[in-house]
Amino acid sequence: MANYNKVILVGNLTRDPQMSMLPSQTPVTEFGLAINRQWKGKDGEQREETCFVDCQCYGRQAEVFNQYMSKGRPILVEGRLRFSSWEDKTGQKRSKLRVVVERFQFLGGRPAGAEAGPEAAQPPAPTAPPSEPIGPDESAPPPDEGNRDNIPF
Repeated sequence: MANYNKVILVGNLTRDPQMSMLPSQTPVTEFGLAINRQWKGKDGEQREETCFVDCQCYGRQAEVFNQYMSKGRPILVEGRLRFSSWEDKTGQKRSKLRVVVERFQFLGGRPAGAEAGPEAAQPPAPTAPPSEPIGPDESAPPPDEGNRDNIPF
């Protein structure tokens, strides 16, 4: 049977990213993501739910993410799910499902209060060795789902 583990999320950071080092001196950044969903119920009433997801990224992308992201900023992340289980200090079994980020894309403009110079307009594109993909292919623009009226045919 084939297996496939891929997650793509767009949301806002719930807290400032926290970077630390693994014993191997590999940087790891952890952050929380809030993804909102809105819909109309059968009764016609507007409803909303928020899903909170814990995420991690490693290596150079962990450093870039930690440098440019902060609480409330929007981000697109692509990665895979990882399930962890352990026993806490009291002997209770604990578990957590989180996203290991393989790529990300900054969304939105620069944060309020940022300098208005050309170098401040957008953070530099993250770079990493080919074995550590950081962001989506920048040669093709992202699809614009919300603007279908501008299709030229």
